Amino acid sequence: MIDEMGFLSERVAKGKLSRREFLGRAAVLGVSAAFANNLLATAAMAEGPVKGGLLKAGLQGGAATDSLDPVLMTDAFQFIFSRQWGETVVELDADRKVQPGLAEEWGPSKDAKVWTFKIRKGVQFHNGKEMTPADVMATIERHAGPNSKSGAFPLLQGIDKMAVDGQNLVFTLKEANAEFPFIMTAHQVVIQPSGGNDNPTAGIGTGPYKITVHDAGVRSGGERFGGYWRADRGFADQIEIVVINDGTARNSALQSGQVHMINRVDPKVVELLKRFPAITIRNASSRGHYIFVCQCDTAPVDNNDLRLALKHAIDREEMVQKILGGYGSVGNDTPISKTYPLFTEMEQRKYDPDKAAFHYKKSGHSGSVLLHTSEVGFPGAVEAAQLYQASAAKAGITIEVKRDPGDGYWSEFDKMPFKASYFGGRPTQDMTYSLEYQSKAPWNESHFSNEKFDQMLVQARGELDADKRKKLYADMGQIVRDEGGNILPMFNDFIDATGPQVGGWTTDGNQELMGGYALSKCWLQA
Repeated sequence: MIDEMGFLSERVAKGKLSRREFLGRAAVLGVSAAFANNLLATAAMAEGPVKGGLLKAGLQGGAATDSLDPVLMTDAFQFIFSRQWGETVVELDADRKVQPGLAEEWGPSKDAKVWTFKIRKGVQFHNGKEMTPADVMATIERHAGPNSKSGAFPLLQGIDKMAVDGQNLVFTLKEANAEFPFIMTAHQVVIQPSGGNDNPTAGIGTGPYKITVHDAGVRSGGERFGGYWRADRGFADQIEIVVINDGTARNSALQSGQVHMINRVDPKVVELLKRFPAITIRNASSRGHYIFVCQCDTAPVDNNDLRLALKHAIDREEMVQKILGGYGSVGNDTPISKTYPLFTEMEQRKYDPDKAAFHYKKSGHSGSVLLHTSEVGFPGAVEAAQLYQASAAKAGITIEVKRDPGDGYWSEFDKMPFKASYFGGRPTQDMTYSLEYQSKAPWNESHFSNEKFDQMLVQARGELDADKRKKLYADMGQIVRDEGGNILPMFNDFIDATGPQVGGWTTDGNQELMGGYALSKCWLQA
């Protein structure tokens, strides 16, 4: 039977048998739809990419305020679209290892304070200009400048100076950094002509697709760029990304064939979508995490005892089972999971109504605590807030849940003292802490500020001894867990879904939609 199914899947890949006929034959033979779809995906990969067509995605994470300026990149829509029209100096592969991008090779000095990147020759921008090391340097300078609003700003502050040396770009750092190449993967630092200083919103990059439309909050798209420098990406003639923030609408768009792939499938509908033989669930373990954010400088959650009460009042195991459907793992109020190389185990914080009640009384707070949530906070954020409300009630804590509309949630986000949010995770502990917890980091949603933590972050970055660096990170994790504002009950899988024509999908847990590259690395089967 397996041999017959393999033969039939190859005929589908060659266009000699329809997908419907294949799935019908699979059902007769008693083969599950999931197994049959995996056979089709394998056969398509073996057959090789198919060029042509319009490849469409329906995404949550878009807003009317979305900009093409990478400095202002904040959410999934901007990030995934930027992966199609732009590129970074180096990239992360599915194993979270640094691979060549616009730099073909790199290396450090013995003390890891000087790093040299050799920039590729012959790479064209969409305006016909050839990319140079000067363009790369100007881009990084714009993101690292003193008035920059870039999310990558804190990552780049370790650079003392940069210089172009022929085809090389040489970085001299303020302190040693053995993991500096990972910083060059920051998705905001899309290389632009003259660094984007002339016209930052032009959307001109070196990626496989040239922008043809950008209607913020509605849709964006591009056409294949004829001068693209590599052959392993950009197979569709055109791509289009449609903003569909409502989960039910995204599912319907995929089922009806209006789009070929979607992001952020709610775990509670995974089994329902699996009933459709033409749909394939694509989940990947990630460093992403769902959180409830307490702003540490805003009453009433500026009180650490109240924050500790709220941390003990959440049932993490229940969250993972009921919200994630098992597609994830329990969190411990620190963004660092076991997947990080320098991870240190800490005592797992568990649901404890008695401890929650103790800290609540100690805080001196009375009355309810207002929690903002929305369907765009994270998949299942509304239901998660309701579960949280119920578990906290057993400790005598009243959480008032306010469901906010998805449109405008993020623009009003910083005005909410206590709210639902998420982060996609980063490749290193340094990057995660620098972007989310350093006192002046632009994505420090909890407004957490701890001078000792900031000092340890700089110290760890320059520590070349892995054991000593691990100890510093362990101490930092303890500070974040016990004093920070992020209540982190769970690490989530990325759950995407594709329709029947999508070929070339591979598992990549760096970010959703294959690390953001699905529209560039996948193709439409005949």
